[in-house]
Amino acid sequence: MINKIKGAIFDMDGTLVDSLIFWEYLWDHFGKTFFDGEKFHPTDEEDKAIRTMTIGDAMRYLYSIYRFGESADKLAQLGTDMLGEFYEERAKLKCGVTEFLEHCKNRNIKMCVASASEKEYVKSVLSHLGIDKYFSGFFSCSEIGKGKDEPDVYLLALEHLGTKKEETCIFEDSLTAIKTAKKIGIKTVAIYDKYNYGQEEMKKIADEYVDDGETLLKLLDKGV
Repeated sequence: MINKIKGAIFDMDGTLVDSLIFWEYLWDHFGKTFFDGEKFHPTDEEDKAIRTMTIGDAMRYLYSIYRFGESADKLAQLGTDMLGEFYEERAKLKCGVTEFLEHCKNRNIKMCVASASEKEYVKSVLSHLGIDKYFSGFFSCSEIGKGKDEPDVYLLALEHLGTKKEETCIFEDSLTAIKTAKKIGIKTVAIYDKYNYGQEEMKKIADEYVDDGETLLKLLDKGV
C-alpha cells in the first residue's frame, strides 16, 4: 500500500500529461515526409525501446535502423522540434492530476518529476499547464545519459527529495519504469495509458494501478 508516503516522484508523459499520442503524430509525419505518404510505424520491439529514451536518442536509434532523413542528428533535431511544438499546442493534463497534486501538497508530501523528456521541455510544459509549482525539482534521463531501464534518474530524484525509499512512491505509466522502480525498492503506482505496453503485467507488479477510466483521485480512498 502507498498510504502515509512522504515523497512522490512523477513521470511526466502519460502520467501527468496526456502526451503519448505524440508518437502517432510523429509516425504520421514520417510517413508523409519520408515514405511517399505510406504509413510508417516501427516494430513493437522498436516502439517499446524508444518509449523510455529521450526524443533525440529515439530518433538516432530509428535512423540507425531505417536510414531515413539526411542524418541521425538532423532526424533528432526534427523530432525535438516537433515535440516542442506538440507540447506547446496539443499537450493536456490527464484528468484529476491537479486535484491530486493539490492534495499531496496539503499533506506536505515532497514532489519532483523524473522524465525521459529533456528538462527544458518538462519545465516548459508543466509551467504552461500550471502545475510546475507543485514540484521542487525536475530530472531528465538526458541529464545522466541513461534511460528508465536503469535506476539512476530515480535515485537522483530520491536524493533530492531526501525521503526514505520505503516512504516514497514513483508514479509511472511505463512497464519498464515500474520494473526498475520495484528493483530498487520504491513503492509504485502504475497508470494506464492506451499508447503503452504491458498493462496486465503492471497490474500484477505495481503497488497500485490506475486503470482505464480512472484517475489518480482513486488513490485518495487508499489513504494517500
